[in-house]
Amino acid sequence: MSVQKESNVLIHYGDHAVTNGISVFDPRFDEMFYYDGDDLGATYTPEETKFRLWAPTASEAYVVCYESWDGEPVSVLPMARDVQGTWILSVSGDIKNSYYTYRVKVGDQLNEAADPYAKVVGVNGDRGVVLDLRSTDPTRWTEDKPSFSGVAVDAIIYELHVRDLSIHPRSGITHKGKYLGLAEKGTLGPEGISTGIDHIVDLGVTHVQLLPIYDYATESVDETKLDQPHYNWGYDPKNYNVPEGSYATDSYSPSIRINELKQSIQALHDRGLRVTMDVVYNHVYDGYLVNFTKLVPGYYLRYRPDGTFSDGASCGNECASERRMVSKFIVDSVIHWAREYHIDAFRFDLMGLLDINTMNEVRRRLDELDPSIIMIAEGWMMDTVLPEALRANQRNASQIPEIGQFNDDYRDAIKGDIFISRSKGFVSGGAGLEDSIRRGIVGGINYGGNLRQFADEPTQTVNYVECHDNHTLWDKIVLTTEGESEEQRRSMHRLASAIILTSQGIPFIHAGQEFMRSKNGVENSYKSSEVINALDWERCAAHQIDVEYMRSLIQLRKAHPAFSLRKAQEIREHLIFENAPSHTVAYTLRNHAGGDPDLHLYVLYNANRHLTILDLPNLGRWKVRYGGEFVSALEYNKLKVQGIGMVVLAVTS
Repeated sequence: MSVQKESNVLIHYGDHAVTNGISVFDPRFDEMFYYDGDDLGATYTPEETKFRLWAPTASEAYVVCYESWDGEPVSVLPMARDVQGTWILSVSGDIKNSYYTYRVKVGDQLNEAADPYAKVVGVNGDRGVVLDLRSTDPTRWTEDKPSFSGVAVDAIIYELHVRDLSIHPRSGITHKGKYLGLAEKGTLGPEGISTGIDHIVDLGVTHVQLLPIYDYATESVDETKLDQPHYNWGYDPKNYNVPEGSYATDSYSPSIRINELKQSIQALHDRGLRVTMDVVYNHVYDGYLVNFTKLVPGYYLRYRPDGTFSDGASCGNECASERRMVSKFIVDSVIHWAREYHIDAFRFDLMGLLDINTMNEVRRRLDELDPSIIMIAEGWMMDTVLPEALRANQRNASQIPEIGQFNDDYRDAIKGDIFISRSKGFVSGGAGLEDSIRRGIVGGINYGGNLRQFADEPTQTVNYVECHDNHTLWDKIVLTTEGESEEQRRSMHRLASAIILTSQGIPFIHAGQEFMRSKNGVENSYKSSEVINALDWERCAAHQIDVEYMRSLIQLRKAHPAFSLRKAQEIREHLIFENAPSHTVAYTLRNHAGGDPDLHLYVLYNANRHLTILDLPNLGRWKVRYGGEFVSALEYNKLKVQGIGMVVLAVTS
């Protein structure tokens, strides 16, 4: 038996006699104990409930039954060892609404934990619940989804925290901070502006990306104390296959959280919005207390040679996705959300800590289910014991071709390095960033010369300048432009958004970016108060001109397929960079690029403050398509512009 003691927690890795002398760290362990069935967890019918647990290192296993989320056990039922390290138990009769856990003996230690495959849990997620999931379906629950091509560059993603949308006192939304707040229509805020889902629909985005909605664990959110101040982004997984209870109107009801999340997804679908789920399979909240570690110690997480957790996530641990049963769990979990909750897209947190094979298997299984489901991810290069060749990161993008990865270089080029608070970006007057902007414009592909990033195709690049992490765009601009007027800062902000919406690749905007969202300078608001995190509908009312500007950018992108070319070769054939002075970047999209209705487009990103004169390519008679407020004069082959902003010209024939 192997034993490790860290942080006052004793972990038994198991009696090797149970596994024929093979430890969880031996590569042969996966060969011997991989279970490929689809019946892990509790399978309910009114006549019988079947339990199957994967716990190869256990010498005994039990299902512990409870009548409530906090009561004493009513029965402890022994399980029988079955194939590939699994344990099984069948319970006759209708045990719907029963609470349960698993208890295993590993070495000489008894551990009790929630079922990792639980699809229903009680308050705070400490116990699973036996339930018929069909009973959680709303009255209206359809397979119909909003029309979408399935080509990732056609998506316009809007990132949103469930609580942020509605919690502001003037949101006009009744179910503040709840799933149902997403579903309310006709809500009005200050000065009669549309709020909530109506506001999002009016913008014209295609996908709403929800920050984690699975059941998460954190000290700042206790589902039994929701009458007290609480907030968290949710990047602390506890039960991967169950909705978070704090967003439900009744966190004590196992079924209500499921039903209300489904209601909100149906409401978004009915309004033409697809739903992206933010998933966090790279780490767990607590590597010692998580159900994985209690049930199969040592298997699910990665360890360094000295026995400590590998911690590339800087969250205390990493999930060992390269191990077959961990990989299976991730794939099964994603497919569960896609099937049961009709999720339309997935965003993978810190994918650089996951392995290539797992990510490609997720993509393959989603293609079987619905190829219009898109995948995007953070492909950062991170410090982990996982061998470099196996990591699903930007360096290995060619091996995960159907996954879009966030382009952090483009983000920093536009607004300034996020790790240097006063670093200026292109829009705020930073010098020498023109080539970095050009690399982003072409979607990070190998365009030629030094215009090369990580992508082989534009569908592999997610362009953004703001997300839940780090300073908002507005707060970053304020930090880097001391002494500037608010109007100049607004011009910089608008230009940054314009760049994102007209670049090749997948555009991504953060909720509130359309009205210069501020978090009062807080850089990492993951557990800050609602005052910091709430979408400020009063600010939205005061910035309706800016909201309209974002709406017009989205309309521009949708009207011109030249901004969303499907293939790298199309970009190299149709996109030509034009001569332009410093602090400006200009390019043309030629010959009905992507089937564009205009013959040629000329796009100028101008970060200069003074009058700027540019030579136009001799391609025909140019006319202003967008940004006419910046055009001082437009002659046959000369363009004069004044002010920070974007100008788009067109030759129609």
